[in-house]
Amino acid sequence: MSTATLDRAAVAEAVKRVVIAESRISLTSDQIPDDELLNGDRLSVNSLGFVGMLIRLEDELDVELSDDLFVGRQFHTVDDLINVILQAAEVAA
Repeated sequence: MSTATLDRAAVAEAVKRVVIAESRISLTSDQIPDDELLNGDRLSVNSLGFVGMLIRLEDELDVELSDDLFVGRQFHTVDDLINVILQAAEVAA
């Protein structure tokens, strides 16, 4: 998927699939709201898992997530992760 075809829905779907896999739970992406906590009642993403998720998302979405995007930023929800990927796609466009 090239960055030209990245839209919010596609990014959200990919992010949710990856966080579900990382959390090792049996849910579908439509069962995870954008405001779901990355480390809460249902999802469980630790710092090492977070880095692995970023690598998978870079590969799957064909986007580069530069270190600059993470400076001073905290990731609490699925939406936080969706937004950083969309920002990376905008920078690359």
